[in-house]
Amino acid sequence: MSDLSRLLPDEPLPQRISRILAWAAGAIVLVGCSFLITIDVITRYLFKRGMVESFEISGYALAACIGLGLAFTVTSKANIRVDILLGVLPGKARIVCDIIASLALALIAVALAWFAWGTLAQSWALNAKSVSQLQTPMVLPQGIWCVGLVWFACMAVLIPIQAIARLIAHDRAGFDALIGSLRVTEEIEQSGVENPAAGAESRS
Repeated sequence: MSDLSRLLPDEPLPQRISRILAWAAGAIVLVGCSFLITIDVITRYLFKRGMVESFEISGYALAACIGLGLAFTVTSKANIRVDILLGVLPGKARIVCDIIASLALALIAVALAWFAWGTLAQSWALNAKSVSQLQTPMVLPQGIWCVGLVWFACMAVLIPIQAIARLIAHDRAGFDALIGSLRVTEEIEQSGVENPAAGAESRS
């Protein structure tokens, strides 16, 4: 698998959008925040005071990026699942547990999006601003945060619908690919580490 296909695999549009939003979140944290913090450190060293409120902006960026990256955790199955007993269950019981877990995540995601929208609407109505020197309009960071949470809710609802549709079509592999628990080999592949068993087979 080439590096480009690993970064941008062939996938449906909703999954592609989730991946791009996750990239944007990573770029904001790694590039944007590090740049502002670097400027702040240099100006504090040279002028004995910071020229930008890097701490405050980084806090906003972190909250916004968490929202933008949540949908990708759903599509890549990167969210934490306690599945220690799932491996000993029969096939049908595993399917039921996978569906219940996916629907529970969808319920939580919708609740988060609902309350995030309420917070954003309240900040807009009150013209809320931060209490710092920047006087940042709170609708700016909260708006990005809310967009991420709303898209997270959309994907959390869409994925189990797609999985159930594949199950009805007798596509068990497609069902497992969407909401099934990751096997050890899948986790190794997802982490980017070469599977030792696969490497041994290729050498033999």
